[in-house]
Amino acid sequence: MTDTPAPPERQRAVRNVAVLATMSAVQGAQMPVYIVLGGLSGAILADDKSLATLPIAFQMLTGMATAVPMSLFMGRYGRKAGFWLGGGLASFAGIFAALAMLRGDFWLLCFGYMFAGVYQSTQGYFRFAATDTAPDDFKPKAISLVLAGGLVAALLSAEIVSRTDGLFSAVPFVGAYLFLVVPNLLGMALTCLLDIPKPSRSVQTTPSRPWSEILADRNIPVAMLCAMFVYGTMTLTMTSTPLAMVACGFGTPDAADVVKWHVVAMFAPSFFTGSIIARVGARPVIAVGLILLLGCCAVALSGIEIHDFYLALILLGLGWNFGYIGATSLLAAHHRPEDRAKVQGMNDFLVMAMMATAALSSGKLMATGGWSFVVLAVMVPVAIAGMALLYGTLLARRERVAGRA
Repeated sequence: MTDTPAPPERQRAVRNVAVLATMSAVQGAQMPVYIVLGGLSGAILADDKSLATLPIAFQMLTGMATAVPMSLFMGRYGRKAGFWLGGGLASFAGIFAALAMLRGDFWLLCFGYMFAGVYQSTQGYFRFAATDTAPDDFKPKAISLVLAGGLVAALLSAEIVSRTDGLFSAVPFVGAYLFLVVPNLLGMALTCLLDIPKPSRSVQTTPSRPWSEILADRNIPVAMLCAMFVYGTMTLTMTSTPLAMVACGFGTPDAADVVKWHVVAMFAPSFFTGSIIARVGARPVIAVGLILLLGCCAVALSGIEIHDFYLALILLGLGWNFGYIGATSLLAAHHRPEDRAKVQGMNDFLVMAMMATAALSSGKLMATGGWSFVVLAVMVPVAIAGMALLYGTLLARRERVAGRA
């Protein structure tokens, strides 16, 4: 007895997910490198050490500013064109960052990180692109499997930092920055394998609904709030961690290894997160993510030994995975095709805005009150996300009861 072959639509969706996951693994390896080296490079070049994480903030701000334009660009010209553009511009990020280290120019470093921000906003749409050709029952799995590519990216990023230091110059981090051109060129080549058609003419010509109608579905604002606060929490903690560890006497390789295992924890559960969401729904998965983020805060406040950093950052990664994939799945299930570019663009604009705020404030928070002050600040967005999720859940339950009455 032979198995029934998958229909062509599902085969195409599976192929696109495989390509996007590979792109996420290859090109995504650069993002942890930029995060780890951004604060350390800034601390070397900046006269005011409280501005050490400003390059990362420039990256996040640029990602925020380009999130909506990139979504609209893809809505008109297709995913391939957007991914080519993002990868091409990202190739300049490493070049300018390396040149900044060679010249000792802090502001040139910030400028280079802006190109990384353009790519970051583009990479954010990998997960949505996975749903473009996926059947409804496959969409949560498609999202989580694409994000699972970040597991390989985490392992590659640590190798890039450790093996390229001093490769082209004795100046710190020059080799790592220059090497980041390679994954972008590979990612652009992989883009050619995608089979995602441009939006149909009917979708392009059908006007999007006004925001008052879109937000009338409470699932959409709840998903956006949870996504932005979960990602902001992760960014604030992760960008502060290398600075905190160096301040506690640990070296750059220690910080890179902690961040590596944090990123592993971010993406390793993605192999089954989508299946869990398909079975129990997005809201319970988001709730588990928020609880894990609170666990990260508790561990971080309990001590500053190396194992405390490892455990806290692993919990942070797990919390991000459940919270972010859950929020993305909730959003993808509740917007219409004609609203896709508008809703996805606004969602990622809000996410990047929160990430930029977190990156910009992490250096100030570290300079003001140290690691514990950062951790206490992290608890605020987690609490807000929890209240938004609870409110949305209670409202949905009330509407279901009213509908049966």
